[in-house]
Amino acid sequence: MRHLQIFAILLSALCLSPGILTAAPNLPEGITLHETEKGSVLADSKGMTLYTYDKDEPGKSNCYENCIDKWPVLKATQGSVAIGSFSVVVRSDGAGQWAYQGHPLYYSHKDLAPGDVLGDGIRDIWHIVRP
Repeated sequence: MRHLQIFAILLSALCLSPGILTAAPNLPEGITLHETEKGSVLADSKGMTLYTYDKDEPGKSNCYENCIDKWPVLKATQGSVAIGSFSVVVRSDGAGQWAYQGHPLYYSHKDLAPGDVLGDGIRDIWHIVRP
């Protein structure tokens, strides 16, 4: 009986601890939180950092042609459903792209490994996404 009481106390403490279970809900499938040298950022399921672009408009991507070669989009599959602060933006070619708080999400061509944040601050218009 004492073991069950201790287990209940530990479980309660974990559930109430900041950052343990509070950040996990409301993330679409394929989007995670990843620890980097710049702190916790949004990343894909492989740990690759996600970015926003200041020249985008809420709910609309303005990164096309040469831009998209260096900043690939985080694609949303057909049937992806908005959840919490995440939505799906429809690009001009009809493809879906994930957005966070209305800002379309991208990868950086400079990031080569999970947790890299080499695209942050480029030209003062590309930024990592913090939850």
